[in-house]
Formats: sequence, structure tokens, C-alpha cells
Amino acid sequence: MPRNRRPSPQMLKLLAALAGRAPQWWHGYELMKATGLLSGTVYPLLMRMTDQGLVEAEWRAPEQAGRPPRHAYRLTAKGVALARECAAVGSAPGGARFPA
Repeated sequence: MPRNRRPSPQMLKLLAALAGRAPQWWHGYELMKATGLLSGTVYPLLMRMTDQGLVEAEWRAPEQAGRPPRHAYRLTAKGVALARECAAVGSAPGGARFPA
């Protein structure tokens, strides 16, 4: 039976950042810069959110020759719905506001 608990403050920051540019793709490093969260927080959250169907991830070809491919992330329809629900309740911690 899945647990139904409120998103953590860190997850709210990620949702706000992802929703701010939906439906565009983000790289993890961009999300770290936008949210101020560390990689040890961002990547496990992105994996959990992907498992929950809130975020989709795909491998992207490198933009520069000699660089490795990277994952890119964006909200799914379920993720957008959760972001809207959270926006209706208020703003994310740290002053990040959800888009209308």
C-alpha cells in the first residue's frame, strides 16, 4: 500500500523549479543551481520522483564533442498536477514560488 504523505521541502523546491519551465527539460546540475540543493539530495529525489511517475528522465546526447551523455528531466502530467496542487496551497520553502 503506497504511503500518501506531503512532499518534503526539498521536493517542493524541485517541483517549483521543474514547473517554472515546464515542459522543458532540465539537467540535474541546472536543478542544483536553481534550487540550491546539493547533488546528494537532488539526484535521489529525482529518482524517487521518476519512480512515482512525477518526473520523466531520458538520456541526452552531449552538446559538446568529447562530453558524456547526460540525463534530462521534466515533469509528467502527474507531476504538473502535483505542482499545481502545491501551488494552490502556497509557495515552496525558500521563497520559490510556483507558477500560476
